[in-house]
Amino acid sequence: MPSTTAITVPQLTRLVGLPGAPVIIDVRIDDDYNADPRLLPASIQRDFKAISTWSAEFAGKPVVVVCQKGQKLSQGVAAWLRHEGISAESLEGGFEAWRDGKGLLVRTGKMPPRDEKGRTVWVTRARPKVDRIACPWLIRRFVDPGAVFLFVEPAEVLAIADRFQAVPFDIDDVFWSHRGERCTFDTMIEEFGLQSQALDRLATIIRAADTASLGLAPQAAGFLAASLGLSRMFRDDLEQLDAGMLLYDAFFRWCRDATDETHNWPSGGKVT
Repeated sequence: MPSTTAITVPQLTRLVGLPGAPVIIDVRIDDDYNADPRLLPASIQRDFKAISTWSAEFAGKPVVVVCQKGQKLSQGVAAWLRHEGISAESLEGGFEAWRDGKGLLVRTGKMPPRDEKGRTVWVTRARPKVDRIACPWLIRRFVDPGAVFLFVEPAEVLAIADRFQAVPFDIDDVFWSHRGERCTFDTMIEEFGLQSQALDRLATIIRAADTASLGLAPQAAGFLAASLGLSRMFRDDLEQLDAGMLLYDAFFRWCRDATDETHNWPSGGKVT
């Protein structure tokens, strides 16, 4: 009989990267994590022994708990969270089942340090258009859902990065930037190990729109137009980022699920 308190790898795979995805909590012990220091997309690490001190921060959120094999640690933590009124499931088979099922895993070797609240902090140029919205979307959906983004004057990016321990991106001569003909979004996919058919397809559209190479993808011209329109609609860059997340969510779902679907109207018959 299927478990009512566990989620399978295929079920979780369909949710990863979506705006309504559950919070994924990794409770693996240090030895297991050190043996394979990768994380499920957008997951958060927590010490299972200290659950009473952190459980309340997930109130009102759906949660999936991951340990090495989906046994005592994840099931125990999920049960504790349910006791606290939190909707929580354990991942069936745990990290090993996700890994063996070829699920996306985030490489942590280039992961920036986190602030005192456990968030990564990033800084880039103000008035974003394409890449500087694409990268925050990728980070929040697949790397760190609580990431902080600072949009500042171009001349101040590096100084602010230094003063506020933020990671600069999409400017010249920094690690997280364009490489040859590939844009910063491509760099992040490569460095975090997030290559997948859907994200690679989205990366082509973003690269085409961001580098004035619209012939790379037929969707690029419309994507660029929508991005430029958003940049004119909002004076506040963070409001623009919030609005832009929906655009990238929609294109990601198209890249993942709808590339073979066509829309013809009228479908047949005589229109009067």
